[in-house]
Amino acid sequence: MTSSAPLLEVRQISKQFPGVRALDQVSLRLHAGEVLAVVGENGAGKSTLMKILAGIYQPDHGTVLLDGQDIRLGSVVEALRNGLVLIHQELNLAENLSVSANLFLGRESLWCGWLRLLNRRQMSQTARQLIDGVGLDCSPDTLVKDLSPGQRQLVEVAHALALRARVLIMDEPTSSLTQRETERLFEVIGQLKRSGVAVIYISHRLGEVKRIADRATVLRDGRNAGDLTADKINHDSLVRLMVGRELSQFFQRKHHFTGDSAFSNRLQLIDLRYAGGPTHPISFSVRSGEIVGMAGLVGAGRTELAEALFGVRRVTSGKVLIDGRPLRVTSPGDAIAAGLLLVPEDRRYQGLVLEESVSRNISLPNLDHLRSFALVKRRREGALARAMCEKLHVRTPSLAQGVGLLSGGNQQKVVLGKWLARQPRVLICDEPTRGIDVGAKSEIYALLDQLAADGVGILMISSDLEEILGMSDRVVVLHEGRFAGELQRKELSEEAIMHLATGGRAQQ
Repeated sequence: MTSSAPLLEVRQISKQFPGVRALDQVSLRLHAGEVLAVVGENGAGKSTLMKILAGIYQPDHGTVLLDGQDIRLGSVVEALRNGLVLIHQELNLAENLSVSANLFLGRESLWCGWLRLLNRRQMSQTARQLIDGVGLDCSPDTLVKDLSPGQRQLVEVAHALALRARVLIMDEPTSSLTQRETERLFEVIGQLKRSGVAVIYISHRLGEVKRIADRATVLRDGRNAGDLTADKINHDSLVRLMVGRELSQFFQRKHHFTGDSAFSNRLQLIDLRYAGGPTHPISFSVRSGEIVGMAGLVGAGRTELAEALFGVRRVTSGKVLIDGRPLRVTSPGDAIAAGLLLVPEDRRYQGLVLEESVSRNISLPNLDHLRSFALVKRRREGALARAMCEKLHVRTPSLAQGVGLLSGGNQQKVVLGKWLARQPRVLICDEPTRGIDVGAKSEIYALLDQLAADGVGILMISSDLEEILGMSDRVVVLHEGRFAGELQRKELSEEAIMHLATGGRAQQ
């Protein structure tokens, strides 16, 4: 599978930013036809290292060798010339152009001499070969905006092949893909391996790392923490190297819901219908001190239901009760006033103002408590932000730091912090740990457990079955927008959840 001499070798790479040592003498090696997983917590240095290999950053010290020869990657162009291609987590495609135009953007095939006309026929023929090579079922003339996230990911892979990639760097490639699209991407990676392309695979999904990687290099605090061969890759070993400690009890539920009659319904849905939802009404409840997991396949309607409860979607019929009292939600303001709060699925675009500071993001939904005669008391604002950051262990150089510059885990803590300041009665968390590292996940799980102990009713929507099984006191399952069934904790298993999520009937 691998040759004795590495195709790519990184030796003692260091990189310093103002006030932060991002990389400290990091090394790795990669053979042709090998998939190397690079894993670590947010802030471990993965992105900085990959940007050095892609020519975006230049290292302060250290060397990069390709085929045993020292190379200088002074720009993205130089990296591409050497066959090093980075596919970013946020795909860099021109959505208003066709697949063919994206594949040849900046490298268009021209003809007719000095007239320099586009040779559309040749580009279309070559594009067809490239997209067939990655199994993409669409026309080269299809606009990128009309493709699914999985199809767009394959366009990026085809683009890398058009650039004759020898080393393909994939940063969280499955974060927005369905299970079927993920499987197709894995098949393409297998084809790339067989053709001799080396792949660097970055992912927080440790199950994917175990499945696809030939080796794993783990970074911690900007340094090498260890290497694992395929037969040694497992969840416990990866976590141990990533965080430097054992996480024998990853899902730390210290306050499991007992079902005591003293715990009343915090949230109750009675025959609820909403815009864009199913024709069949939905009914279920979340009790005080309970974490109710909501499971279902992609497209089951979980996020849409959360949006209806939070006032983003219009409720067309039925009732929503908070602590037994009817709640009429016509806007998010109504939900917030009632103590029903939503941590959205996409924190960057729906939960935060990325250009604003940590302090301002925490204060925005709490201005009614921070102002006096329409003026915001900056001292109160700073005190609130400081208290929330200390409570949630938000790692930030200062409260004035732009929240868009924080790691994913710290961004999620800021989203939680702005709502905790309002003392929620019901907290809806839509994919609360998506795209964050295992250390931050553990902290968020502990926080949710403590909130439940304090009497908050929590509705946790998650596509991670391990998370659902580990954190839930009870699970409700949706199938194609409908309420498919409910499982008590003693009934919970992956098989039982998937049975309901795929349309099976609830067991009596």
